[in-house]
Amino acid sequence: MADQTDTNPPPLVPETGVADLGLFGKPLFQDPSARALARVGVVDVGSNSVRLVVFDGAARSPAYFYNEKIMCALGAGMAETGHLSPQGRARALSAMRRFSKLAEGMGLSELTVVATAAVRDATDGHDFCDEVQRETGLKIWVIAGEEEARLSAQGVLLGWPGAYGLVCDIGGSSMELAEISAGRVGKRVTSALGPLKLRDLKGGAKARQAHIKEIMQGLAEKMGAQRDRLFLVGGSWRAIARIDMVRQGYPLHVLHEYRMTAKSVRDTVKHIQNSDIEELRQISGVSSSRMALVPYAAEVLSRLVKTFKPKDIAISSYGIREGMLYEQMPQRLRDRDPLIEACRFAEDKDARTPGFGKVLFDFISPLYKSASPQRKRLIKAACLLHDVSWRAHPDYRAEVCFDNATRANLGGLKHSERVFLGLSLLHRYSNKRENSRFEDLYELVDEKARMDAEILGKAMRFGAMLWMNKDAERGTLRWYPKKKLLELWLTNDMLPLFGEVAEARLNSLAASLGAQVQLKTAKS
Repeated sequence: MADQTDTNPPPLVPETGVADLGLFGKPLFQDPSARALARVGVVDVGSNSVRLVVFDGAARSPAYFYNEKIMCALGAGMAETGHLSPQGRARALSAMRRFSKLAEGMGLSELTVVATAAVRDATDGHDFCDEVQRETGLKIWVIAGEEEARLSAQGVLLGWPGAYGLVCDIGGSSMELAEISAGRVGKRVTSALGPLKLRDLKGGAKARQAHIKEIMQGLAEKMGAQRDRLFLVGGSWRAIARIDMVRQGYPLHVLHEYRMTAKSVRDTVKHIQNSDIEELRQISGVSSSRMALVPYAAEVLSRLVKTFKPKDIAISSYGIREGMLYEQMPQRLRDRDPLIEACRFAEDKDARTPGFGKVLFDFISPLYKSASPQRKRLIKAACLLHDVSWRAHPDYRAEVCFDNATRANLGGLKHSERVFLGLSLLHRYSNKRENSRFEDLYELVDEKARMDAEILGKAMRFGAMLWMNKDAERGTLRWYPKKKLLELWLTNDMLPLFGEVAEARLNSLAASLGAQVQLKTAKS
């Protein structure tokens, strides 16, 4: 990371849009400005649910130290009464009492609590906030719709620092849109297109769809053309994405960064409309309270896609709560690549020799002189993670590595990149990938990427054999792709490290490269 006094900021890496801090810039997770985020508690009082999240936010990809949601449906029936649901209010108050005690037990100095559309619009919303403060000491900040849109968009930026496109956050009683470009939030609008409100609308499906169309046209006039990526934030969108996964037999059940097309949205909306809701709920694993709102949210999504015509659609598991954390991050931490910072944090915490990932990366780098910045980023991540699962049983270490990489809470990773990273770490511990329980996931990357991941894994597997001290003198690889020649240069002092197992691993790497091996010695 460039020092704050630097006059020339670091260049951005293409595609990721994050600062290129050199292959291994100084980590920030031990910096006082980052350590201040070691325990950050936020509560989101929504129209449908009340959720407490406690982040360990010292790393750029925060860990979820604690996460609890209570489905309260505060906004149910508001269209008729104008008041918060009495049952929902009682449940929400009970949840806030519990969350306050949990925060006390975790040693949190404070909880940041925000309330959105239901409390914002209800005639007794202010009274509810006063009651919560009397009972728990927690102050609720009731935020405007445009502020809700801004925080949700910042949550997306937590996972995609250089993201551009349109963020759509759907809650129980409202739906917000925010424009993001070059890592910044632009225009923002709010609407009443929440499924709880749509469910209470008079006139049936025909009137509801006309209402959705009219409001969506107004939103489009305010936001202008938005033909880039559409980021979907909110529980109802995630439920629809899960149904889409099941319908298509998609093998990786990770919602964050799941991609849909306009066609798949149309097909899934039709599938929802033509299916038995209870049967669909059981198959997809969506909760009953969430599933009850899905048909209404599906109508909104259908019209949203028809109106804005995005080039592609991505699900974001990060939203308003992550946006509240992002709000507290120093800019230096925001500028970091979330993937690399998270991997460095994992290496520091779990590897046998923290710091060795950089040594390993430097050693295998000659194999990747012509690699793209995006591929080098994944290679760097793999080197940082190559040893963090060493405590797993040797018979299962390869599978543990793959499982961790593909399902971990990591920002800035497409699903295909998760599989590539998982395969490279699998091959760090195993020459073969066949006959594992993950074979259906391999299809998310093409054959060339699978082979590249195998080569990377075998290079790390060999490199880790030669030394363990991150400061020790090391050997050198030289790769001549046109000649298909791989040279290993070792000093006389290092030759004893090149034993039978190390030689076998070098030969395995050379076989995957289709190369011949030559051992060279240099003076100590």
